[in-house]
Amino acid sequence: MVVNKPMIGVAAAVVVVAGAVGFYFHSHRAPPPSVPTAPAPVAGEAAPSVAHPLPEASPGAAAAAPLPALNDSDTSLLESLAQLAGAAAVKDYLQPESVVRHLVVTIDNLPRQKVAVEKRPTSAVPGSFAATGDELHATLDKRNFDRYQPMVAVIHDLDMQKLAAVYVHFYPLFQQSYQDLGYPNGYFNDRLVQVIDVMLATPQPAGAVELVRPNVMYTFADPALESRPAGQKLLIRMGPENAAVINEKLMQLRAIIAASPPKH
Repeated sequence: MVVNKPMIGVAAAVVVVAGAVGFYFHSHRAPPPSVPTAPAPVAGEAAPSVAHPLPEASPGAAAAAPLPALNDSDTSLLESLAQLAGAAAVKDYLQPESVVRHLVVTIDNLPRQKVAVEKRPTSAVPGSFAATGDELHATLDKRNFDRYQPMVAVIHDLDMQKLAAVYVHFYPLFQQSYQDLGYPNGYFNDRLVQVIDVMLATPQPAGAVELVRPNVMYTFADPALESRPAGQKLLIRMGPENAAVINEKLMQLRAIIAASPPKH
């Protein structure tokens, strides 16, 4: 089944960042703090206009299987993704429970300062964070970039046209989960485009990235970098080559799903 507008690829590309961002500069001695998942809805809030409406499936597409209920969707969604990315990749990188809800929560939180680790949709990145130097004068060790390469390789090889069919089929569940999160009048596809724009605005520092360790966790020594959204900080941590792969996917897909170009 092929859909004219590749949509699921956006979530697939973002989820690599979404899943790893909860482990931002943490050590094994203390877990990162949890954060609120969404603001409370405002009473009487008017329904916003939809900026990026979801495209319909191709008229020639084969009839899709019945859509499961949100709470029963893990098995069918994981099976669909396994057909595209491979069963091993799905087993290695995706958490098996509450997949849609965790995707929606994490994607929504990427533009914020922190992401709720307990709601991450993917497994932890193997290995430990490495810094060169000490707590007062350290730099980001390039060995960290290698930790993300297998995950990025999965995204690089995904067939976006086939992923599109999966996203379109399961989109009502993404929309339901987003409204349940605290946005009763929100449209998840619009939020997804907003998050992509945030990710595409990530700077890539020239030269070594300096770090400090005031407490348990390393942070960027540059206050301008440390104040960046969590998703952007993870892209920096991944290294410029990995970030370039993710950004290329996001730029291609945004051009297809968005009704307007990004603002500069």
